[in-house]
Order: sequence, then C-alpha cells, then structure tokens
Amino acid sequence: MLDPQYGDEAVTLLRTFIRNECVNTGDPSSGNEIVSVRSVQKYLDDEGTVIEPLPGRASVIYRIPGSDPTAPRLLLIPHLDVVPADPAGWVHDPFAADIADGFVWGRGTVDMLNVTAAMVAVFKAFQVGDLPAPTGDLVLACVADEEAGSVYGASHIVENHWDVIACDAVLTEVAGPPLHGVLGRSIPVTVAEKGPGWRKVRAHGIAGHGSQPYGRSNAVIDLASAFARIGTAPQPTLITDEWTRFVPHLPVSEKIRDMLTDAQRIDDAIELIAEDDQTLARWIHACTHLTFSPNTISGGTKANVIPAESAGNIDVRMLPGQDASDISDHLRKVLGPDAYAALDFEPVLEMHANGTLPEGPLWEAMADAAEIHTGSRLLAPTLTPVTTDARFFRARGIPAYGVGLFDDSVTFPEMLAMFHGMNERVSVESVKQTTAYLASVIEAFSSRVHS
Repeated sequence: MLDPQYGDEAVTLLRTFIRNECVNTGDPSSGNEIVSVRSVQKYLDDEGTVIEPLPGRASVIYRIPGSDPTAPRLLLIPHLDVVPADPAGWVHDPFAADIADGFVWGRGTVDMLNVTAAMVAVFKAFQVGDLPAPTGDLVLACVADEEAGSVYGASHIVENHWDVIACDAVLTEVAGPPLHGVLGRSIPVTVAEKGPGWRKVRAHGIAGHGSQPYGRSNAVIDLASAFARIGTAPQPTLITDEWTRFVPHLPVSEKIRDMLTDAQRIDDAIELIAEDDQTLARWIHACTHLTFSPNTISGGTKANVIPAESAGNIDVRMLPGQDASDISDHLRKVLGPDAYAALDFEPVLEMHANGTLPEGPLWEAMADAAEIHTGSRLLAPTLTPVTTDARFFRARGIPAYGVGLFDDSVTFPEMLAMFHGMNERVSVESVKQTTAYLASVIEAFSSRVHS
C-alpha cells in the first residue's frame, strides 16, 4: 500500500500547478507549460525527456523499466495546461490555490491538475522504490496543450516521438465523484469520448454603402441567420451502446432510466431532469445527441460599409458511429438546400469518436483497486462529450481510461458544472484517495499481466 505521505505531496503539487498559471487560451504563445515541467522535474529530481515543439510549450516524459520487458507497458498521461479564469464570481482567487472548507480551490483542480498531481506523486513512489517495480514499463507523460487540441502536446508526441511514449495501456482523465444508481455506489471510469467536428463557416455578400441597405446581400445577416437556425434547431439523437451501459449508474427513477435509452422519449426525459438539475440534463443531452454550438462570428470592416464576407465557428461533437456525412446532412436539413449551398463549411478539427470496451487487464485492475478502497468492484463505464488525450491512443487500438477516487463532498453534476466554470475545487481527501487508488491500480495491473 502507498505511504500516506504521497497523498500529502500530491496536494502540495496540485497547489503548485495551480499557482504556475499555465493558462492555454488557444494562442500558440500561451500555455507556458514549461513552468510546470520544471516543477515536475524538481519533485522527481529527474530531468526526464523534455519535448518542446514551441518555446515554452513543453511536455516531460519519464519511464521506469518493468521487471518483464515483454509485459504490457502502462502510460500515465496527465496534462499541465488549464483554461482561462476570470476572478469575478469566484469565492477564492482562481490561481491562489487556497485551502478552505476542506477543498483546494483553483482553476484546474478538476480539469485535471488533481489527477496530474496524483499521478506524479504515485510515479515517484515507484521511482524511489517505495512501491515494488512494475511488471511492465511504467511511463509518465505530463503534457502540454490538451485544452486546445493537443497540437503541441500529446498529438505531436504520438506522431513524432512514439518511441519515447510507447505503451500498451493508458490512464488519463476524466475522473469524477461516485455515482449512486440502481446498481449501488460506483466509480465513473471514462471509456469513450465524442469526436470533434468543428466547422468554420463563411458567408458572402456584396459590399456597399451602409446608408443604403435595401436589396443588399449582407454577409453578416446571412451568417447570423444561419447560426440562429443551427443553434436553436433540435439536434439529432443517437442512443449508443456506451450510453446504454452507463444509464443504470445514474441516480434517477426507473421511469426516467427507461426513457433515457429510448430515442423517441429521451428529450422528454431530459426536460424532466432539467426541472431539478440543468447541469445533469445538459450533460445527458450532450452524451446522446450530435451537437452543434455556433460560438464565434465576425464580419465587416466599419459601421457604414455593408460586409462582403462574414465568418464564424461551430463546435460540433460527434457520437460513436457518426461521421462528417451526419454533420452535413443535419446542416442541409436545418438550413435548406439553397442556404446551405450559399455558405462555405471548412473542417477545422475533425476526429471520430472513439472508446475502449470495459474489459481486459486494466479494467479488471481498476476494479481490483476499487474493491481494496471501497469494498466494491462496481465501475461505471462513462462516455464524455469532451475530448481528451486518450483519443490519440484509442485510435491506435490502445485501451485508455480516465479514473480517480473521490469522496462524496461534491456530486457528479456539481463536478460537471466546475469544468471550465467558476469556483472549481476538489476536496483534499479526494486528492489523497485518488493518489492511493491509482497506486493500487498500477500494482493490480502489474499482478494481472505478470507472466
């Protein structure tokens, strides 16, 4: 079992990572993850292998050789960057890493610096010999740029430095609080994620004097009208196997559970859930629909010139089994063939949804560890509507999961509301429990793959 000191060290590391303010705005010059790379190097007393495709956009990778060179290699891949935070509305400064009411407060505490800190602390325990050597290689990759598509982080490393990160199984995000469904108390394990299908959209008009708009073709009006229709139209429903496996773990009535796996009634179920919990309803909608969210729009040059061009971006997320044809079919249906043909749709980020089946040595190892720490092997295979670095490994056929162990200080919906939101926080106890749990997962995995 892991010495409790590592849980304390994980809490300290979490606070350090928050204060490092590795804020990723999406601009290539942001992030500055090198600051947290230095913190990891100092804690592990090891330079590791640093990969820095742009100045400051750094990741650091370590590997502990296993006792059996033929055994499966396990990768821990947490990210170091966080999204921006406006202090207005926060109870505590989002980058002060205050401890209050039993929680560490700050940007990144749930996405995902809590797990990052736990993984680094657990890795040290194996590195210094406080835990027995793993059967297969144990790899730690603290990476950059997850919050903006991983172009300078996991994607770059997988495509250009596979030898450094090579693995056969992966642990990463998303981790969350326990669920209390009809099956009992279960630990959510992220097994699959939606695929991004982002589109840049352009409308074209004819420039003219703003004092004479009659009969003019105005690109801003055309695009705004299209975005209004796209953003408010009912979105296509799809009940996937991933969703069906998860529903029994939700804390809802039997009637609602039945509705949640029926494509004809799920929207009604979402409306009923929204009466008490908008956050949970929003998440369920995202996990069962091809979603379209027009989020930016720009156009024109000055107030008295009718714009000849306008451009904007739509965040599109595909479910398992969906592809680009589903996106274009929906847009054509919502806009009508003429309006659709008048716009230019350019793919910006596109990757199919992917997932890992809830089975195999790593899945069973997570259940083994759950039994040690909670007395139950019950895991909830969870689909997430957001993208994570797991997708790059699942695309190569490598099983990848996101997991942690939390106390009941916040509910699953409350945690969902904190992602990229205000007053993000994680209990000190949850950080310690996650650290101990991940150590047990790695030990159990080593036992299961021992030849």
